[in-house]
Amino acid sequence: MSAIADVARLAGVSKSTASRALSGRGYVSEQTKTKVERAAAAIGYVVSSNAASLVTGRTRNVGVVIPFVNRWFFAEVLEGIESALIGAGYDLTLYRLSPNAALRERIFDYFLVRKRVDAVIAVDVALTAHEVALLKSLGKPIVSIGGDIDGISSLSIDDVRASRFMTEHLLSLGHTRIMHLGGDLNEQMDFRVHTQRLTGMREALDAAGIEHPDDFRAVPYTIPGGYAGALAVLGDPGSRPTAIVAGCDEIAIGAIVAARQLGITVPEQVSIVGIDGHNLAEMFGLTTLEQYPVDQGAKAVEMIMERLTSDRGPLEDERVTMPVHLKVRRSTTAPAGVAVR
Repeated sequence: MSAIADVARLAGVSKSTASRALSGRGYVSEQTKTKVERAAAAIGYVVSSNAASLVTGRTRNVGVVIPFVNRWFFAEVLEGIESALIGAGYDLTLYRLSPNAALRERIFDYFLVRKRVDAVIAVDVALTAHEVALLKSLGKPIVSIGGDIDGISSLSIDDVRASRFMTEHLLSLGHTRIMHLGGDLNEQMDFRVHTQRLTGMREALDAAGIEHPDDFRAVPYTIPGGYAGALAVLGDPGSRPTAIVAGCDEIAIGAIVAARQLGITVPEQVSIVGIDGHNLAEMFGLTTLEQYPVDQGAKAVEMIMERLTSDRGPLEDERVTMPVHLKVRRSTTAPAGVAVR
């Protein structure tokens, strides 16, 4: 294996200069840095992260705790985290949480405490007080994505406001018979997103003075879930709503497919809105509230790096509300008999 001395000799610099250029610690000119990097590449020299960590106390590795890796939102967040970490010269170690309490305890009590990471990002995981205390005992930065956790910093969208805003969009078009297709309130992910999005819709209806009996149907947070739920909701012309607020874009897309199968035109006979900004939303002409999960992942890394590269210490109680954007497409219009404003 080639040594740093070989790199220095080929680049025509001292060993200390070559070390600084490859580690990023200490100043070297861009010209010298480029020359050293080319020399290292030419002879196949790779900086040892283990050796570097002995010197700096840093592993250049961030632990990410996440409940799912095969769902759209979580995959997008991971993409944002991974890209930002690579750009900062860091690795990622992924820990998927299991519903099994013993396995979850092992992740927190063993892997994150005894294995070496410089920081932790929790994605849509409501850490317990014990888990927070355990992680903070490491003296490492911790950031939560998806909701607030006492004692650590977090970033998320406001789920109540998001759902209320999309309902208000439908109300502004003249809809009064609005139904929510959302997640089962008894089977929620952390931070009670299902409840918050139902609450937002009901707040908008209450503010408009609209009664809303039978305004909710629980469905899985998937395209097939939205499809099955919408078949049931739209199948009876006598009780059919004129608009649907879906808990997420995948439910909304399933509802659009169901409406088409029933011969119900979208949006002339039923308007449908979602929340997320799914990459299939444009294909289905879905009006949605985009929440940019890739940016959320990148922002979490930015917050972590601010602490790792400064003397501010671990993050505590910083709350960041991430931006959202209404994207109006062809899945919404005024109900029949109401003029479009």
